[in-house]
Amino acid sequence: MNFLYVFLGGGLGSICRYGIAVVMKSYHLTFPYATLIANILSCIVLGYLVALTQRSALSSTYALIFATGFCGGFSTFSTFSVETFALFSNGHPFLALANIGFSLLVCLGAIYLGMKLGG
Repeated sequence: MNFLYVFLGGGLGSICRYGIAVVMKSYHLTFPYATLIANILSCIVLGYLVALTQRSALSSTYALIFATGFCGGFSTFSTFSVETFALFSNGHPFLALANIGFSLLVCLGAIYLGMKLGG
């Protein structure tokens, strides 16, 4: 059953990430905002879920569905990496470095925010 829970949560997370990408695509932006937004939101949700888990307020089933499945499907390190590489390759080193630094700092802050909201 655990695999099914992760599968369902991961599918939902992937659909949400795709939805953000579809909406952002219409803006024709150079910077990969869709991935950044998905990763920030995923970090907030994961931080919140971690805080609930630490207080024993989240069952293991819901942790599998939402923390492992949804957040795993919603956030994406591989897309972040490909988009950052593309920025470097296309002559945008400042945007590539900004993406790395901003993503790291903001996502760490988002984890903290989520934990505070859940805690």
